[in-house]
Parts: sequence; C-alpha cells; structure tokens
Amino acid sequence: MIVLNGHARELPAPATLADALAELDVAPDARGVAVAVDGEVIPRDRWSELELIDGARVEVLTAMQGG
Repeated sequence: MIVLNGHARELPAPATLADALAELDVAPDARGVAVAVDGEVIPRDRWSELELIDGARVEVLTAMQGG
C-alpha cells in the first residue's frame, strides 16, 4: 500500500511512480506537474523507472493559473 495525495491506495507490485500517476489520470507528458516521493522531488525522466516500496508517500502537485 502507498499513500497517494493523502489517500491509501493498493497498487499491483511492483508498482512504479508512473503507475501511481495513472491512478490519478496524470499523463506522463502532462505539463505543470511536480511529484515528490517521501519528500524528495522526482525528475520526470525517472517516473517510469522508480519502483514504489510499501508505505511510500507520493504527493502530486499541479500548477494552476489564476490571480
């Protein structure tokens, strides 16, 4: 189980960060998206290779325009 934006989620093992993002319908090429795993920002080129361990905390942030 991982914690994805504050909610516990079960993903089939071995799950990658890209798999977790797919749970949120975040496309691999989505613009304005930043992802941190256990407090460390993960570069986009590592999303598909980074395997998540049980208990990982994943936070996904999306930039918004506005005033």
